[in-house]
Amino acid sequence: MKKAFSNELYVELQSKHIQERIAQFDNKLYLEFGGKLFDDNHASRVLPGFEPDSKLKMLLTLKDKVEVIIAVCAKDLERHKVRRDLGISYDDEVIRLIGEYERVGLYVGSVTITQYQHQNAADTFKLKLENRGIKVFMQYPIEGYPHDVDHIISPEGFGKNDYIITSKPLVVVTAPGPGSGKMATCLSQLYHEHLHGINAGYAKFETFPIWNLPLKHPVNLAYEAATIDLNDVNMIDPFHLEKYNETTVNYNRDIEIFPVLNAMFKKIFGESPYASPTDMGVNMVGYAIIDDEAAKDASCREIVRRYYHAQVDYVSGKINTKSLEKMQMLLSQANVDAKNRKCAIVAKKLAEERQVPACAIELNDGSLISGKTSSLLRASSAALLNVLKYLAGINQEIELISPNMLHSILSLKNNYLNIKNPLLDIDEVLLTLTIASSDEPNARKCLEVLPLLKDCEIHSTVILSNKDMATLRNLQMNLTCDPKYATA
Repeated sequence: MKKAFSNELYVELQSKHIQERIAQFDNKLYLEFGGKLFDDNHASRVLPGFEPDSKLKMLLTLKDKVEVIIAVCAKDLERHKVRRDLGISYDDEVIRLIGEYERVGLYVGSVTITQYQHQNAADTFKLKLENRGIKVFMQYPIEGYPHDVDHIISPEGFGKNDYIITSKPLVVVTAPGPGSGKMATCLSQLYHEHLHGINAGYAKFETFPIWNLPLKHPVNLAYEAATIDLNDVNMIDPFHLEKYNETTVNYNRDIEIFPVLNAMFKKIFGESPYASPTDMGVNMVGYAIIDDEAAKDASCREIVRRYYHAQVDYVSGKINTKSLEKMQMLLSQANVDAKNRKCAIVAKKLAEERQVPACAIELNDGSLISGKTSSLLRASSAALLNVLKYLAGINQEIELISPNMLHSILSLKNNYLNIKNPLLDIDEVLLTLTIASSDEPNARKCLEVLPLLKDCEIHSTVILSNKDMATLRNLQMNLTCDPKYATA
C-alpha cells in the first residue's frame, strides 16, 4: 500500500509542539492522552506509514520531562469491565500498561481511582497496586459535575480529591479505556496546583478527528466508523469559527463540554487560556500526511471493514439499529460500496458453490487465496495453510502436516475435551505446523513466511471464534466476517 504518512516528521512536529505548550504555563502541563499509545492500529490502517507506536516514540523524545498518571474508574473495576480488543479486564490492563511504560523507560508516577465510593473491587485493586510499590490516589463523585462550576471548583468539589504529587513538567494522563476520568483528573489537578501556587496548564491529545482536515474527509469519517458504539459525531468547531473565522473539526463531546471547561478555567485562573476546543488540542497528525489520496484510499478501506464489524456487532447484540444505520450512512458519505471488498467476493462465491463456510485472503501483491471448511480444518485454518504454501512456493497438493497428527488432535478434542465441533483452529494449525517443522522442511518454510501476512486482508463467511480472531489480530491481518454464525 502506498505510504500516506511521514512518521519521522510527525514525531518531530508533535514533540516540538508539546514542548511549546508546556512553556506557555509554569513549566507544568497536564496532557489528557486519548487513544492508544502502544498499539494504535486504527491510525496505522487509515494513515499508511503511521507506526502503531508512533505516539510512544514521540513521548520517548521527551521522556526526561514525562510522568504518567493512569486513571481508572472504580465503577469499571466493580463491574469487571473488559478492553474489547485485548479481551482483558481494566485492572489487568492497568497493570499491563504500567509494565509497558516502565519497560520503555517512561516514569509512571501513580494510579488514580476515579468515582471512588468505597467499592470492594477498588479497595482490593488499591491494595494490589500499593503492594507493588505503586502510589494510588482517590477521586470522588462530585454532585453537579460537570455543570455546577461553583460547587466543583470548591473545597467540597475538587477539594475532596487527593492531590496527586507529580515531579515532571509534562504529566500524561491516560487510561485503560474511555470514560475512565482522564479529563476530571486533569481539571482536579489544575485546581490543586493553583492552591499550591503553580499555574499548571491543560491540553488534550486526541489523534482523531484530525482538526485540520475537512469534516467529511475519509480519515475523519473512518474515526466516526470506529466509534459508532460511543455515538461520537464529528462537527465543525463553532467556537473556533467564531473566534478566528477558521473552519476546524472536533467531535461532539469536546464541543458540548467546552463552555463548562471554559467556565472552570476562569474560576481557577481568573481567565481561560483557550477560545475553542481546537485551541486545547495539540494534535499535529494532519501536518505529517504526505499523500492525501493514499490516506483517502486507506480510510475508505477501513470504513468498509468497520461496516462488516458493525454488522457482526449488531447480530451479537453489541450495537443497536441506530448505530448500524449510522454505519450505512458513513459508507454512503465516503462513497464506497462494501460489496467491492475483493476477499469477501471470493469467499462468498466459494461458500455458495460448496455450501460450506469459506474464507479468502488478499495478499499485499493482490493475489487472492481461499479455503473452505473440511472434515479436519475450519475454513480460516484451511485458507491460512493455502496462503502459507503459496508464499513459500510449495505445491498446494503437498501435505504439510500428516493426517495422523491432525486426527490425533481431533480425537483429543472430541473424545477427551468434549468439544462438540473439534475442527482445528488457526492457532492449533500453527502449533502443529511448528511441531512438524523440526522434521519437515516445507513446514519450516511456511513458518518463515508468516511475517508476510502483516496487513493482508481476510474475510470469512461466518463469524470466527474469539480465539481465531485473536490469532489473526496477532498476525496483524485485517479481518472481516459476514454476520452469520457457523452452524457446525
